[in-house]
This record gives sequence, structure tokens and C-alpha cells, in this order.
Amino acid sequence: MTELLSALQESDPAGWEEAIERGRLLFAQPCDFMISAVAQEQLPPPSRPEIAFAGRSNVGKSSLVNALTGRKTLAKTSGTPGRTRQLNVFDLAGLLYLVDLPGYGYARAPKSEIAVWQGLTLDYLKGRPNLRRVLLLIDARHGIKPPDREVMDLLDRAAVSYQLVLTKADKLKPAEQERQLAAVEEGVRGRTAAYPEVLLTSASKGEGVPLLRASVAQLLDA
Repeated sequence: MTELLSALQESDPAGWEEAIERGRLLFAQPCDFMISAVAQEQLPPPSRPEIAFAGRSNVGKSSLVNALTGRKTLAKTSGTPGRTRQLNVFDLAGLLYLVDLPGYGYARAPKSEIAVWQGLTLDYLKGRPNLRRVLLLIDARHGIKPPDREVMDLLDRAAVSYQLVLTKADKLKPAEQERQLAAVEEGVRGRTAAYPEVLLTSASKGEGVPLLRASVAQLLDA
């Protein structure tokens, strides 16, 4: 959890509850699909804060977007890894853009096509002044893999703030969750652009979703 939320939970229970409620209210507002962009010029103007979701193919990005917004089919999910090949942009109540980035690490597509949409992602990460944070999703069962480290290296070099979010936590027993969380926290330690706290979530069970909503809501004040 974020440092501020951690402090609130320990020293100000009322403030903690207020932060959780603020996140709930933010994501209870209308959220609509805007565009699947295949070029930078198709993206909406950088006129409001923006949060991006990144991760390996099949890590559960679309499922987490749906869980956050309370809408089962807002972001399209698929059993075929590598399905997302555009920058899918959602408008949250005119307050915040949510961007579902193409998955990395696996895709059943020609190498030339993969290079095109990976290049689009890189251009996006380097060229959005309103991008407040990238939520880098990691499968809780597997931890940080080499493709994740490559993306972390890129984000560090580009000085793009990012936070690791473990997904599919329901697939692990509580003791395994704690071990994996500790390992991932150690893996992100010392990285220049990484937010130090790692969040643990399950889109299917709702675990960690209120905390993630609260964390995102805080970024509106940044």
C-alpha cells in the first residue's frame, strides 16, 4: 500500500476510511470506452491525469480494469494471450483517463506486427506528460520475470513513475501470498522510478481492489 495510506491506517483510522471511500466514489462514477488508438495522434489531448495498466500477456489487465470500475465487460478479456494490440483508453467521469496497454512477453502475431504495437507503447510511455503512474501488473503465482525486468528498466530510464501490482492473488494460499509479496518488494527495491509499496489484488475475489482505488484517487491530487 502507499506510504500515505499506510500512515493513515496506523495513525488516523478515520482518514484511512475516508481514503477508501474516496476511491470507491471515484470508481463508482461513469466510465466509458473512448478509443483503441493505433497511433499517438489518435490519443485524447493530455488534459487530465492518466493511469496506465501494463503487464505480460494474460496477467489480467482487463480483468483488473473491470474490477476497479465495477463493470464486467468494460475492458474486453480474452483467453488468448496477446489479444490487446492497441492503446485502449477509458474516460472515468471526465476526471481521469485509464489506458490499457498491449501485453508483452507473448503474442500469436507476426514479429513485424508485434514490433509495431510495442513501438506504439514505447512512444506512449515517453510522450504523455499527463501520465501520473504506470501500474505494472505481475502474476502473483510467478513473480517478476525477465520481460517484467526489461519493462522496469525502460521505465527507470524514462523516469516514468510505476507501481507493481500483484494479480490473481486468490490462486495462492495466504502464506504463499506473503512470501511472494516480500520477494517482489525486494525485487523493486532501489529502482529509481518505482513506487516502493507493492499491492496484492484479485480481480475475481475483489481482494485489494478498494486499496488500489484509494491509491489511484490519491494521484488526482499529485
